[in-house]
Amino acid sequence: MSRSVRLVPAVVALLALTATACQGGVHGAPGGSGVHDPYFPRAGNGGYDVGHYALTLGYAPATRHLTGTAVITARATRDLSAFDLDLAGLDVESVTVEGAKARWNRTGQELTVRPHDDLSKGETFRTTVRYSGTPKTLTDPDGSEEGWLPTADGALALGEPVGSMAWFPGNDHPSDKATYDITVTVPKGLQAVSNGELTGRSDEGGRSTYRWHTAQPMASYLAMVAIGHYTIKRTAGPHGLPVLTAVDPTQTKASAGVLAKIPEILDWEEFNFGPYPFASAGAVVDRPHDAGYALETQTRPVFPGAPDTGTLVHELAHQWYGDSVTPASWRDMWLNEGFATYAEWLWEEDQDGKSAQQTFTEYYEGDHEEIWAFPPAKPSSAAHISGSPVYVRGAMVLQKIRRKVGDDLFYDILQGWAATRRHATASTADFTAYVEKQAPGKDFTGIWKDWLYGDGKPSRP
Repeated sequence: MSRSVRLVPAVVALLALTATACQGGVHGAPGGSGVHDPYFPRAGNGGYDVGHYALTLGYAPATRHLTGTAVITARATRDLSAFDLDLAGLDVESVTVEGAKARWNRTGQELTVRPHDDLSKGETFRTTVRYSGTPKTLTDPDGSEEGWLPTADGALALGEPVGSMAWFPGNDHPSDKATYDITVTVPKGLQAVSNGELTGRSDEGGRSTYRWHTAQPMASYLAMVAIGHYTIKRTAGPHGLPVLTAVDPTQTKASAGVLAKIPEILDWEEFNFGPYPFASAGAVVDRPHDAGYALETQTRPVFPGAPDTGTLVHELAHQWYGDSVTPASWRDMWLNEGFATYAEWLWEEDQDGKSAQQTFTEYYEGDHEEIWAFPPAKPSSAAHISGSPVYVRGAMVLQKIRRKVGDDLFYDILQGWAATRRHATASTADFTAYVEKQAPGKDFTGIWKDWLYGDGKPSRP
């Protein structure tokens, strides 16, 4: 039985306003700043999942001035009255959500956005942030620099672990991957190189615009922009895979030989790790002083000067382990670095050099106290997520697994892990569970206890 009620016009108008303000009765709450990462608790944000970033950037190296428009398409994972974006420095000029002006405020790296209407769980929404200023170079807890790095003729934008927020607003944590379109306008005569595939280039009024598209999901720390004078070379890798290298002219001669090995290395890594996970590959080689480290930026790793073959093998292996299979938190870094380091060991073994077991034994028996400083799956602090135990002892864990299960099953595990978690995220617990499932008759308790999580040097190799 139903009963109709007659409302006076004033009441009808009031109810209509209330419904508009709450979007049909949605009563949201703030999404939360930070995702409680063990080492970077303020990184990332709660309440939404980003699907796509469309970044339009303009940079003037002479004044170091950056202008940017970020269009962020996301899905609310709860009812939201507000949400945060990570942005360090830069001046915000305007914010809109679904085309309507939104209120916003800044506190440190947090840009808090309050949309005109609350967002309901499951709703896809588009946020546009216009910003400008001089982007920051950030210093990591380990003393290395990231974010926006000015160079002699341009800039390098590098993001690991939390440097991406220095040049675009977003959900800056590896647990939230998205596709990207990155458009960069620079003075004519300079190139702008980024991730993925170049979809367009145009010149107008003394400026050149480059448009790059990344169709496979990418963590924010793997996004990259390199601006400067580069020698661009296009070749083909396995199965006709497009390979693009961009090399600073001062590094062209020194890097030519090693970069020519990219197709060979990718072919070898496909044989060992499974199909290459992206639509293009390559490298950026800048001057040695522009960045003090190589970084596995997705599809196109960045190197400070000409790399040696081992470093190239390492960074290209990250395309499987780190870029496609991305750590769920920064505590899981060994899933990146241990795997990429082990790829170097395997490469040397397959080139008739030392076997992986010989390398393992040399580390165990040698004077390498630094690798026993903390467990690879539990770095002692944010300053140590790229420490020796994460790399070397992480690789030793893989060698222990190999000896436990034998070569045939071990390579099945390497390839199966990359396939099972392709374009997704994973934790250490996910990996150990996967290994145990693939080898149900084997006991891995000692490996996990002594080598992965144990303090100090295990008593037996």
